[in-house]
Amino acid sequence: MPVYFDNNATTRLDPRVLEAMLPYLSGPYGNASSLHRFGRAARDAVEHAREQLAQLVNCQPREIIWTSGGTESDNLALKGVTEGARPSRLLYGATEHPAVLEAAESLRARGWQVDTVAVGDDGVIDWPRFERQLAAGATRLVSLMRANNETGVIQDVARAAELVHAAGAWLHVDAVQACGKIVVDFARLQADLMSVSSHKIYGPKGMGALIVRAEVELHPLHHGGVQERGLRGGTENVASIVGFGAAAELAAQELGSRAAHVRDLRERLERGLHALPDARIFAGHVERLPNTVQFAIAGYEGEALLMQLDRQGFAVSSGSACASGRGEPSHVLLGMGIAREIAEGAIRVSFGKDNTEAEVDRFLAALAGLTRPTAMAAR
Repeated sequence: MPVYFDNNATTRLDPRVLEAMLPYLSGPYGNASSLHRFGRAARDAVEHAREQLAQLVNCQPREIIWTSGGTESDNLALKGVTEGARPSRLLYGATEHPAVLEAAESLRARGWQVDTVAVGDDGVIDWPRFERQLAAGATRLVSLMRANNETGVIQDVARAAELVHAAGAWLHVDAVQACGKIVVDFARLQADLMSVSSHKIYGPKGMGALIVRAEVELHPLHHGGVQERGLRGGTENVASIVGFGAAAELAAQELGSRAAHVRDLRERLERGLHALPDARIFAGHVERLPNTVQFAIAGYEGEALLMQLDRQGFAVSSGSACASGRGEPSHVLLGMGIAREIAEGAIRVSFGKDNTEAEVDRFLAALAGLTRPTAMAAR
C-alpha cells in the first residue's frame, strides 16, 4: 500500500468531518444571508462552526473571518492592514510561507519599505537583530509564522508580540501549520491577526479563516457583499465552513493524543536517520512541530530522491507544496544559511494521525537501500 508522509501539504478528510458536511451538500441549501427559514438554518450552521473554531484557538467567535484558505488569509492580513495607510515599513520572517513572502513583496511597488527578519542556522528568529530593526524606524506590521511548514521550527511569537507592540506595530501570525498540531492560543500569543486553514487539520480544502482583533483597522480584498462584517464579501461556503468547524472540534478533543503519536513517529524516524551515513536533519535541536522532519542525504538532489521514493510507494515533499516545481532550493533553508548544494537535497516528511510505526520502518528500509547516484556523489 502507498504511504502518505506529506501531511503538511494537506491532510486526508476525516470521515467524521465528511459526515458533518454531507447534510449541507445534499440537504439544507439556503443562502446564509437569507432571512427565511432555509437561510436561518444555514446561518446557524455557519455560526456554530465559528464557535467550534474559536474554542480551538481561544478567540472570540466574532473575531473570525471565513476565507478560502491560508493564502487568502495571509493576503487579507498584509494587504488589508496596509491598504489606505501611508506607506511605512513592513517586516516578515526570512523563512515565511510564500503566501506571506509574496504578499509582502508586492507592497514594494506601492512605496512600502519591506524588510526580512533574519533567523539563525537553527531557523529561530535572531532576536537581537530583530530588536534593532524595530528600533530603527516606524513599522506598521510584522508577519511571523508560529511554526515553519518545512522545518517545523516553532517561533516564540508571544515574545515577538511584546516587542512589536512596544514599537507601535501590529503582529500577524501565520498559524496555518501550527493549528491542530500544537496549542495555538490567539489570546495568549497576543497576536493581532492570525491565519489558519482547514485542510491542514483533516478538514476540507478551500476553507480557512483570518482571526482579527477588533482594534485592527482592516480593509477588504473582496467587495460586493456584507458577509463577514463586510471584510469578505461573497456567499458563504456553508458545507466547507461546517467541515472546518467539525475538524476544529475534533482537533481540540484529540490534540494531545495526536501530538504524542506523531512525535513518537518523528523520533523513530530520526533515530533511523542518525544511523544512515551522510544524513543531516535540519533544525534538529530546537523546538519543532511534533510531526515534521526535514533532512538531506549527501549525494541526492531532493526532487530526484522524492521521485525515487514515490516509485517505492512513499509520498514525501521537497519543501512547500506552494513552491514546488520552481526548480529552486528551499528559501527556508537558504534563509537559515544552509549551503545551496545541501539545501537542494532537502526532503520533508510530515506525519499524520493515521501513520504507523510499520510505515516508518518501511521508509527507513527504503532509504537504506537507495543506490548512491554517482553524478551527485562527485560534488
